[in-house]
Amino acid sequence: MKDLFGKAILDYQTNNQPEDIITETSISEADPMSVAYLFRSFEQMPKLEQKALQLARGKVLDIGCGAGSHSLYLQENTTCEVFSVDISPNAIKACELRGIQNARALNVLELEGEQYDTLLLLMNGAGMCGRLKNISVFLQKLKLLLAPGGQILLDSSDIIYMFDEDEDGGKWIPSNEAYYGEVVFNISYKGEHEKPFDWMYIDYNTLQNAAHANGLQCALILEGEHYDYLAKLWI
Repeated sequence: MKDLFGKAILDYQTNNQPEDIITETSISEADPMSVAYLFRSFEQMPKLEQKALQLARGKVLDIGCGAGSHSLYLQENTTCEVFSVDISPNAIKACELRGIQNARALNVLELEGEQYDTLLLLMNGAGMCGRLKNISVFLQKLKLLLAPGGQILLDSSDIIYMFDEDEDGGKWIPSNEAYYGEVVFNISYKGEHEKPFDWMYIDYNTLQNAAHANGLQCALILEGEHYDYLAKLWI
């Protein structure tokens, strides 16, 4: 990976002529995203993210922290002990420059022997497992990272709305074999192209079923304005 997403974040943090990130998926056309959005304040965050931060407690692991806006809010405005991880070394450099104290560049699946009261997976964080077939391994790993009484807070979207309807109101989904929330992402930045990667938008019912199958309780905390939601999982 060229770490273009992280490069854009670091360019913005260091004022190195940042440009929009261009994202394109297997079911959507190229779309520019302002890097500034990743540096949003609490007041600029969607209500789902605000609610998750209000529910965070104790020792918190911000998984896929990106530019670190969620971590920074918790570090500066709560009594939480905050730890941040992301697979992007450039994003972690930006986090450190922003003053985030406990940031590491690694894949959460590599963590061993650590436990947290709150696991945060925001901005469709559960999608990092890539494919629905990987969700059990992913959830089992998260269970191991939970301290007694701990919680997982994640948001996601049901992207069924992106598919066309037939005359009866049913959805035209390209394949009956793959889960419709699975997409392939392409990212480009400053003329460079990242290697395509898998991502997943998991609807709440599918998440709830996966949670129960892996020994986790699951509750719908809040629904957003556009097919998105915040969920809480716990043992």
